[in-house]
Amino acid sequence: MSIEIEKKFLVKSDDYKACAKPVLFRQGYLSTSIGRTVRVRRYDDKGYITVKGKTNHCTRLEYEYCIPTDDADNMLDNLCLQPIIEKVRHFLVYKGHEWIVDEFLGANKGLVVAEIELNNEKDSFEKPDWLGKEITSDVRYYNSNLVNNPYNTW
Repeated sequence: MSIEIEKKFLVKSDDYKACAKPVLFRQGYLSTSIGRTVRVRRYDDKGYITVKGKTNHCTRLEYEYCIPTDDADNMLDNLCLQPIIEKVRHFLVYKGHEWIVDEFLGANKGLVVAEIELNNEKDSFEKPDWLGKEITSDVRYYNSNLVNNPYNTW
């Protein structure tokens, strides 16, 4: 069993790009039920399927498995709910913590969200200057909800 503890924030400037490594991601959802999601993800030469449980504040169960890239591509193109989430994910380290910043494309263009994964909900961390409002508990920003309610329709 795996537990994910993550906090999410809006991003107010692109200063994070100066020290980040960008990677193009495609992901789709086979299920976006309340209490569980099933996601397919493809980036670089890797494919994954992920099952996530209900979020309790910033914690939830998460199970992720590698799958063949051809299977991931086929599921994204033929089985996943539309639109597919496309984003450039930027990986960086700030003050000893790993951050990811997702710059959304397509139907969610204009949305930029930063995430930090923690070992404990009470872990402290220093916030970068480019970080905006915390949105951890705002369900509108869940990737699984951006399929049914894309950012460009808000």
